[in-house]
Parts: sequence; structure tokens; C-alpha cells
Amino acid sequence: MSQTPCPVISATGLFTPPHSISNAELVESFNAYVERHNAAHADAIAAGEVAALEPSSVEFIEKASGIKARHVVDKASVLDPDTMCPRIPERGNDELSIMAEIGVAAARQALERAGREPGDVDAVLCAASNMQRAYPAMAIEIQHALGIEGFGFDMNVACSSATFGIQTAADYVRAGNAKSVLVVSPEITSGHLNWRDRDSHFIFGDVATAVLVEDASIAPAAHWDILGTKLKTVFSNNIRNNFGFLNRAAPEGQGQADKLFVQEGRKVFKEVVPMVATMIVEEAERLGIDPHSLRRLWLHQANSGMNRLIAQKVLGHEANEDESPTVLDTYANTSSAGSIIAFHKHSDDLAAGDTGIICSFGAGYSAGTVFVRKAA
Repeated sequence: MSQTPCPVISATGLFTPPHSISNAELVESFNAYVERHNAAHADAIAAGEVAALEPSSVEFIEKASGIKARHVVDKASVLDPDTMCPRIPERGNDELSIMAEIGVAAARQALERAGREPGDVDAVLCAASNMQRAYPAMAIEIQHALGIEGFGFDMNVACSSATFGIQTAADYVRAGNAKSVLVVSPEITSGHLNWRDRDSHFIFGDVATAVLVEDASIAPAAHWDILGTKLKTVFSNNIRNNFGFLNRAAPEGQGQADKLFVQEGRKVFKEVVPMVATMIVEEAERLGIDPHSLRRLWLHQANSGMNRLIAQKVLGHEANEDESPTVLDTYANTSSAGSIIAFHKHSDDLAAGDTGIICSFGAGYSAGTVFVRKAA
């Protein structure tokens, strides 16, 4: 009798851009822009026709978010007050796109850690918050670059894309449609951030992650059993990005701010924290897991205050760094990749039998949970 397929996480991979921007560097650039703007519009500001821009500060950023630095694919252009956005040279159609390039780097690391060859993989899901083009699918380009047979497709659920991708991959394994699936999340979030908006200019960073989801029958001994997954979406305009193929102009400057990332931060905080905490607790109980017993929470890395409150509601006490590790301070918000970075960097020390949760949440609203237990 054949064994029922059981999905596991065999390995993860991470690509980190070589360039990092500290809060001090970012504030210097932003404040130079503010000074130029206010000087250029001095008469209108004095007449009350234009509002003066306020400078930023390291203290403001760290208090608002917990972020201290972020990695980006193009540091010079982001810090140049004349541009304040990444300038990534467009590549020819016969060249590997930058999004596929960093995705492939993360995927190769995941495959290497699992002892896999590309030929062992059946499917590639590119799960990220913003694709650099509509088609061909980024997943198919990554699949081609790696030399993988089978199929691939893109999926976008903003900051929850990776966890939604993990459940999708796990479902393919359970259904017998695949034995090995790569979930790749290349996040070049510096491209959709308005670096001239004081309330959000510090939020995002660039990165790429990969998660190899496989049938337990072929997984390496050191893997993570997927105990259960849960997805949830609730429509909200409180986090939004209106840029798309119907917008013909490039997202430049203040005049097209709604074509970049915008959010109502306080509303998001107030509404998402209880939604996510309740979702985690209810799903843990459904799986027969005491939420207070969770060994580690790998939460979405968007805001330190949100994570602190969610962890407290789930564990029943304020979590320490060991129980709810942070990568937000050095990576900033990397959208769907955040919880995967935390898992990638802070999971090797757990013992066999330890149970934890990978959880993401963000625009949509969307939220995804992946309960895992270390097998060896």
C-alpha cells in the first residue's frame, strides 16, 4: 500500500544584496531632499499655499518601526536626493532579469542545503509582492534558469505571498501532483517604496528567499514537518499600491505617490494585530497544539511593536528574542520574505520535536500561518 504524501520543508535559501543603508545615511539623504524642497517653495510655504516638509531622524525611525538598516540592490540612487529610488538598468529579453537572478541565487542555496539537484524539482512558484513584469511569468524564467522540468507560475498576496505559496506547494504534494516544489520570493521592495514620504521612507529593503517543500518520503533527515497551514484574507484599502499595466507613466515623485506604497499605519496596527493573533491561536487549537507551548514564532518582519503584541497574545507572556527572533533591525520590511528570513536564520538551533509557526500578514489584508515541527 502506498504511503499518503506528507509535505515537509526540506530547506530554505537566502540571497542578501551586498549594499546596506543605515538609518543615519537614509536620514541624511531624506533631510537634504526636504531642505531643497522647502527652499525651492519658500514663498509658497510662507503664503500658506504649500505645506513645508518635515525632516526625519534616526530616533523617529527606530521608535516607529524598530528598523536600523536595510539591504538594497542599488544604494547610490536611493541615497541621491535628485533621484531617491533605485535605478536598475533594463536588461535585454535574452538576459536573465534581476528578479529572476536573485530568486535563482536563493533557490540554489535551498537546493544545496537539501542535497538536491534542479532535476529533482517538479515545480517553481514565484510568490512575491511585486513582479517586475506581467509575463512571461517570473517563475517560469527561474525554472528555466535552474534547468527544472515541470511547471511554474507567479502568485501575489503581498506580504503573505510566501506562506500562501507554501500552502499551495504543500497542497500539490498532498494531492500527489508534485513531490518537490520550490517557493521563491524575490522582493525588490525598494522599487515600490516612496523614499520621499517621511512616514514610510524607511520601511522596505530588498532580498530573496526560497523554500523547498517536499514529500517526506524523499526529504533529507533534517527537515520540518508541516503540521498545518491556514490562510485568511479580508479586503482593506489601508495598505495599497495602485501601480500597474494600466498606468503608462513611471512612478516618479510626489505627483504619483499613490502608484507607490501607501498605508494608514495606525489603522493597520489596530486591525491586523488582533486578527493575526486570533488566527494563530484558533489554528493551533484546531491542530491540538497549545499556543503557549510554541517553541518559536517566526513572524512577519514589518514592525517590532506589532510582533511584540502578537507574540504576547499567542504565548501568554511577552516574548524574548529567542522565542520571537527579529531580523527587522538589519533587513527592514522585506514583504513576503521577512518571516522566511527569520526562519532561515533562527531555526537550526531547535531540537527534534520542537514546534513553531511561520506567520505572515500584510496588504489585502492577508495572513498565512505554517505550523512546523522539527523532525531531526
